[in-house]
Amino acid sequence: MTVGTRPRARRGPIRTGHPPAQVSGAASSALRPVFEAPRRPARVLAAFPTGIYLEIRADLEPRVVALVTGDGARLPNSVVLGDPLPGVAAGDDAMVGEGMIELGGYVLRPRRWWNPAPPLGPVGSAGLARAAETMATVCARSPRRPGLEDTGAATLLADGCASGSLIRMITAAEHLVGLGPGLTPSGDDMLAGLLVALRGLGGASGAARAVWTAGWLAAAVTFDARTRTTPISATLLHCAAKGEASAEVIAVLRGVCGRQALEPALARLLSLGHTSGADLAWGLRVGLAAVRGLAGA
Repeated sequence: MTVGTRPRARRGPIRTGHPPAQVSGAASSALRPVFEAPRRPARVLAAFPTGIYLEIRADLEPRVVALVTGDGARLPNSVVLGDPLPGVAAGDDAMVGEGMIELGGYVLRPRRWWNPAPPLGPVGSAGLARAAETMATVCARSPRRPGLEDTGAATLLADGCASGSLIRMITAAEHLVGLGPGLTPSGDDMLAGLLVALRGLGGASGAARAVWTAGWLAAAVTFDARTRTTPISATLLHCAAKGEASAEVIAVLRGVCGRQALEPALARLLSLGHTSGADLAWGLRVGLAAVRGLAGA
């Protein structure tokens, strides 16, 4: 599943012989370690009209930073810019650290921070049941379908979550990591949705076993993820393992907990990408079902 449109053809910085332009943005708090670290080289993995993806080199854990416009998906590893994106292309160089990103003749400094894993709860069994019914209805009438909905691994994962079988979940997860085309393969998006639902809704509903399950599943999903999937997707899996998600996913979780309207939040999520939103929604629904079972709902 792709997260944008065709990369720009233009390469290199758009400013030469001029002082760097100073821009600011609102950064995910998950990126604090990146900005607080010493300056390190990075490269542009991909550039789209609404997002630029930078991979930081020489890092043990996969680390990709997304620079997005207000129209782009606010990923848990992103900085949202109020200014136009720099005119760069895949392969261009950047520097990240010491409180800034230097890219394409621009110097970016975060001025505000937002939380990609905000508190959700509390929510009771009745609220979880209503949310499950609403999500089933909205997803059934949506034309967007998960990319791997009918595969054996997806079925095994859903069955494992429904029965509370950690062995089935891990076995299925190992097959799904990196499965599917694009910068964020469908299998990874499904797993990311499941992880944040187990951790977030498990905590909100007091289902300690769901949070425990999320920890074990996260360990299996992130183990050697950088060699099994794309750098962008590996980073997002590491974020999901810690309960960090995009603003669109967080809105759905808040809707499940009755903190905002669920239907429009889910519709917004389903509209993302070709199948990415539907894949994430699939994972959220499977995770919600697992939390209900583990909480005795």
